Amino acid sequence: MIPDKAPKEDVFHAGGALKKNAHVPNFENYKELYLKSIENPDEFWGDIAKDFYWKSKHTGQFLDYNFDVTKGEIYIKCMEGATTNICYNVLDRNVHERKLGDKVAFYWEGNEPGDMMKVTYRELLQQVCQFANVLKSQEVKKGDRVSIYMPMVVELVVAMLACVRIGAVHSIVFAGFSAESLCDRILNSQCSLLITADGFYRGDKLINLKVIADDALQKCRDRSFPVQRCIMLKHLSKEVEAIPLVSQSPPAKRPCPDLQQEKQRDGVKKIRPVPQVPWNPEVDQCWHSLLSGVSDECEPEWCDSEDPLFILYTSGSTGKPKGVLHTVSGYMLYVATTFKLVFDYQPDDVYWCTADIGWITGHSYITYGPLANGATSVLFEGLPTYPDVSRMWEIVDKYQVTKFYTAPTAIRLLMKYGSEPVQKYNRESLKVLGTVGEPINPEAWQWYYSVVGEKRCPVVDTFWQTETGGHVLTPLPAATPMKPGSATFPFFGVVPAILNESGEELEGPCEGYLVFKQPWPGVMRTVYGNHQRFETTYFQKFPGYYVTGDGCHRDKDGYYWITGRMDDMLNVSVREKIGAIATPDFIQNAPSLPKTRSGKIMRRVLRKIARNERDLGDLSTLADSSVIEQLFLNRCCGAV
Repeated sequence: MIPDKAPKEDVFHAGGALKKNAHVPNFENYKELYLKSIENPDEFWGDIAKDFYWKSKHTGQFLDYNFDVTKGEIYIKCMEGATTNICYNVLDRNVHERKLGDKVAFYWEGNEPGDMMKVTYRELLQQVCQFANVLKSQEVKKGDRVSIYMPMVVELVVAMLACVRIGAVHSIVFAGFSAESLCDRILNSQCSLLITADGFYRGDKLINLKVIADDALQKCRDRSFPVQRCIMLKHLSKEVEAIPLVSQSPPAKRPCPDLQQEKQRDGVKKIRPVPQVPWNPEVDQCWHSLLSGVSDECEPEWCDSEDPLFILYTSGSTGKPKGVLHTVSGYMLYVATTFKLVFDYQPDDVYWCTADIGWITGHSYITYGPLANGATSVLFEGLPTYPDVSRMWEIVDKYQVTKFYTAPTAIRLLMKYGSEPVQKYNRESLKVLGTVGEPINPEAWQWYYSVVGEKRCPVVDTFWQTETGGHVLTPLPAATPMKPGSATFPFFGVVPAILNESGEELEGPCEGYLVFKQPWPGVMRTVYGNHQRFETTYFQKFPGYYVTGDGCHRDKDGYYWITGRMDDMLNVSVREKIGAIATPDFIQNAPSLPKTRSGKIMRRVLRKIARNERDLGDLSTLADSSVIEQLFLNRCCGAV
């Protein structure tokens, strides 16, 4: 499966300085560890588990599972019998055992340059314990679901860790989603409480988050599910002298000097409007008022290994979101290990993942993975092009970022502006570059490697999904010779295979369905509230395998190349080969397709356009709304 020797030709290698201190310094070491992780997973993961705190140890085998629907119910169990708390492991352990209390956990960089703050591990622990006590005062208990709908602020991390500290299950909804999307997710997971903020800016655009949240809560009431409590963070609202006791929310956490000031840029005056903050005293409570006088000590709730940790919704092919459920111990071990080895994390690193915490990338590689390793991260609220297209590289220099992780979409966007905006800043601190979200095309990879990294930083092109919890195919910076556009080889514990349409495993160079033959600790456990959908979606097509839904090509050197969603592909052939009955009636030219921000094609939207239906439903996950009008304009006249 893994080649005996790494290829020498047409590959890129990390520099000697990185290899010298790397956790996995060469290909031979990678292969040795990989074989151990497959042949003796109990020992491999057991050694890693020793670095974490367990209230009680696990009994029996490390992983127990069934991937074959013909043999019974699908299940994955990791470290059964063990109890722990992930918040304790990412905060208390770092503060008290590893003596990292004064180390910066996050540098927060706001939408506006100059709006910034930092929080240490000790401060973060105190804030989390306080808010955990607030949640307890709101009668949130172990197993309850809490919906979080917030911008990229430190308090978002506080809210999610406060939930897991008391054993509650967080369901984070990306703050760019609509009221309908938020309502659907609250209803599906039966959330008892919503945490939100007044609003935030994305570049020049004000998002009135509380207005959208209130709309979602009204939709919930209309569907006979009234959410009794909503906690609102004052992120933008100005401080005021006196606050009425009932009808309005209390003061902001910090003054926002840019809020109403006239801003001079390029000769144009910009005025920041105050966000609308509707207030329902029967439901709404203010984050800051609730914290007043609350203790900053909170004993963690010890959870079983397979207790739910969080639910994160991913778009389903039917338009109904799937609630991907991850559990405590396996997810913790997997994201901590992938973060440490894929980015070759070192104690003096400053790491920056540009994703939003509303996506799985933010869960795994902004919050849980970095904090589990005691890392210092940048948490960024803004856009890569605001106030100008050099913003990312300005931030890299400002915080001396060493490990940088972003999406191919952002790389391609910045490529359009050329190298000059990048080269305005020196970026000498950078050591490892990463990509996430979709396969990166070789041209974008080369630009990223050559211009951003100046040919000295390896690029880790990571393939994974919301469902996998963490990286499953990925280079390791010092160990894996890189091929532009290839996710290279499997991570430890992951056993990929490529199947043909008949479900037969293909050997050597080939192309087909990408599947995995056995679980790894971080894989999802079920679709929340619908285990049948879990089995049907991921295990029914090829019994005995986890089916990713992605196509994959394996080359002569054993490298894996993701080719895209298999259900998004159409066989193109001549009439004689494909058969007259299968010949499309109409073929429409489409310059681009409606895709989610994670790169999945929204097929339900295409179906409606084909039928010339203008009511397209919820489009809040759509990455580029201009595509829709193009498709309607290019629509075949004869199509019905």
